[in-house]
Amino acid sequence: MAVPKDYDLIRRDGRDIARIAARGRAVLANPLINFGTAFTAEQRRDLGLSGLLPDAIISADAQMRRVYKQYAREPTDLAKYIYLTSMQDRNEILFYRLLTENIEEMLPIVYTPTIGKAIQEYSHWFHKPRGLYLNIDNPDGIAIALAASGKGPEEVDLVVVTDSEGILGIGDQGVGGVAIAVGKLSVYVAAAGIHPNRVLPVVLDTGTDNLDLLNDPAYLGVRHSRVRGEAYDSFIDRFVTEITAAFPNAMIHWEDFAAANAHRILNRYRDEVCSFNDDIQGTAAVVVAAVLSGIRANHSSLAEQRIVIHGAGSAGIGIANLLVDLMVAEGMDPEKAKSRFWGLSSRGLCLRGGQLRDFQEPYARDPAELTDWVLDIPGRHELADVVRNVHPTILIGASAQPGAFTEQVIKEMAAHCEWPVIMPLSNPTSRAEATPVDLLEWTRGRALIATGSPFTPVQHDDQMHTIAQANNALIFPGIGLGVVTCKAEQISDSMLAAAARAVADAVTDRRRGASLLPAMHQLRAISARVAVAVAQQANKEGLARRPLDNPIQQVYDAMWRPDYPEIEVVSPEELDAGGASS
Repeated sequence: MAVPKDYDLIRRDGRDIARIAARGRAVLANPLINFGTAFTAEQRRDLGLSGLLPDAIISADAQMRRVYKQYAREPTDLAKYIYLTSMQDRNEILFYRLLTENIEEMLPIVYTPTIGKAIQEYSHWFHKPRGLYLNIDNPDGIAIALAASGKGPEEVDLVVVTDSEGILGIGDQGVGGVAIAVGKLSVYVAAAGIHPNRVLPVVLDTGTDNLDLLNDPAYLGVRHSRVRGEAYDSFIDRFVTEITAAFPNAMIHWEDFAAANAHRILNRYRDEVCSFNDDIQGTAAVVVAAVLSGIRANHSSLAEQRIVIHGAGSAGIGIANLLVDLMVAEGMDPEKAKSRFWGLSSRGLCLRGGQLRDFQEPYARDPAELTDWVLDIPGRHELADVVRNVHPTILIGASAQPGAFTEQVIKEMAAHCEWPVIMPLSNPTSRAEATPVDLLEWTRGRALIATGSPFTPVQHDDQMHTIAQANNALIFPGIGLGVVTCKAEQISDSMLAAAARAVADAVTDRRRGASLLPAMHQLRAISARVAVAVAQQANKEGLARRPLDNPIQQVYDAMWRPDYPEIEVVSPEELDAGGASS
């Protein structure tokens, strides 16, 4: 049974309008229509708010100054996160205006790395539920929960769903993983203007293998070990069936699934429904953007590269797959393209006949080609051995092994490559394979660097180096916006490649020491550029369900802006009758 509404948010003749049938405290309790002290005297009278707010009428600009000061006074990053979360629950438009105007400063608070701490404490600071909690022990409850969301078939553009098993390098976090879905959607809204009323965070509570959680009396999830195998797959299938029936035009964003499931789920559904895995595809696209920028800076081509990926898991192989697609698009034979990659797992170099996951097999090397290699330990092919024998031009770290890029490894690479592209991508900073300071020291300032975590600029000799952060936020908001703009049926590899090129093309400063990627304060403009490229590619491939006549204008028009809308005070009967929208 659908939940009755007491408000509606529409767009009419290019104007955002809130049609409100709620009155009194019901208005103040709804964060999407609670403008707090910004309500005018007339609005307060008509909405039954007289006496429920202080008399002063404060502009949105003055509200912004006040809440920023309050935010800045919070003593820790986690305290800042909790403050912003409370604001989002109180006045969502003001929250998004604050986040949008301070995106570079606040992104590490509402997203990685701070959100990881919040997720670990979720059951202890829980105060207001956001999104849907779907329990594997009650699959019939999926349809009931979707109806309880109060949203109709055309009212959801984007669903972010997690099963919380592979959260941000901290692993299985059970039901607390819902916070990563909420945080991810906050970035979609702030960076790309996806409307906050048209998104849905979901956690698939399939249990947890985290014994600390299972033994915590405050834990809020189902209290048993993770369900796996056929029962898990059946639950995922039931979810996809129900969510696509309820919201047929929504993009499904899979978030922080463990490596064993991430590739499998993406491959199972990506040709059936519009779905996207940021850990695989988003990471791949932003790293590829940095690679493209790096090879432009050193005046080489993709076909010339020798690429070593230390950490050939879901993210690492996703990067390889997208780079292969680009090489093939430039005319290279697919098998020859794959031969330009050397992937290492926790067992060393991926070898044919060894212990491999399905997605690693296309990149496994034939042991026969290694017979002449010089090895530190006979029979083992570790990172130092690969670098010594391959002479890579690009070294990518997705291993979560701090310090894996040693001085020996980097100096060996730099001895055979004038401008080595080096990417220690593991998060958080404590897990990075190397620091930019060391990389520049060991390469005598020649390294072209992108990292997973933010690093401050580095002075080396007489040159200041701005360190690019390969943050997925440069990619996934724009992909979502492009999909929403053209109502794409699927997200193809070519659409991901278009997104990567759009980010690389946004880098115009090619001076020595310049960042390989755009600055995060440009995020909203970058998201728009990515969206245009993605929508155009979808249209080219026949995947767009909405005509794309003027992509730049259509993307711009699709971007919600966090400004208080006009208010129409209506009766419940008038609300049910609807209002014309454009």
